[in-house]
Amino acid sequence: PKDTSKAALKALYRDRWHVELDLRNIKTTLGMETLSCRTPAMAKKEIWVYLLAYNLIRLLMAQAALLADLLPRQLSFKHTLQLWLSWRQRDPGNYDNEKLGRLFILIAQQQVGKRPGRIEPRALKRRPKPFPLLVKPRHAAREEVKKNGHPKKLK
Repeated sequence: PKDTSKAALKALYRDRWHVELDLRNIKTTLGMETLSCRTPAMAKKEIWVYLLAYNLIRLLMAQAALLADLLPRQLSFKHTLQLWLSWRQRDPGNYDNEKLGRLFILIAQQQVGKRPGRIEPRALKRRPKPFPLLVKPRHAAREEVKKNGHPKKLK
């Protein structure tokens, strides 16, 4: 750690945004905020099911990105999930290469914006979370995060 350059640490910190997005996608977008099971063994199984679903969506994104000559991170996770769910309802099973190719084209049409240097306050507006509510303008909260770091989790 001590022989790591400041530039490498800064780059690593910037990349943490992708980790936060991935965790949000697993928990919020896929609906894993509250587990429905009652035993530790079933909780473990439920978590594995969510991770499997997450990897399935990421696989669809990777295949669509390859065909569209994009990076998978340029495609929307939520859009891919919604397309996959509607695709499965409309035509369950029986996926040939032509149908999958059309799905990949639809997935690749929705790209996310370029957002370099994202700093967001760890505060939410509505849902109860272990972070405080966002009760000030977002730009002011960002400045406070830059100045003082992220606040402690609520209990």
